[in-house]
Amino acid sequence: MVDPISDQNRRKYPRLNLPILYRAAPFLSRRHPVMNISLAGVCVYSDEELTIGKRLELEFFMPDNTSMICTARAVWQNPLPEGAAAAYEIGLEFLEISPDDIQRLAKVLHFELPAD
Repeated sequence: MVDPISDQNRRKYPRLNLPILYRAAPFLSRRHPVMNISLAGVCVYSDEELTIGKRLELEFFMPDNTSMICTARAVWQNPLPEGAAAAYEIGLEFLEISPDDIQRLAKVLHFELPAD
């Protein structure tokens, strides 16, 4: 088993628990809370099993009542025990996200991006 403290220390960007919701395309689906989010990716609960490497288009609903859309891919997946909030915990890596949305996300995360 991976030591979560060591795993967190290896991250380039810290992951935070924030009141952010997401939904996968098609964007008529129900909104779900994210477990944690960073500038590099997000951890979500899902009842749907995903193939590692699967690409998803996601819409995030930010605390300031705006939203952003990005493309991500599944990089890991853990089944959750019966009675948990969902069937799976899934790690998604951001692949395509606009520079403006990265700036907005950095602001929400209180993370200062280096100047170009």
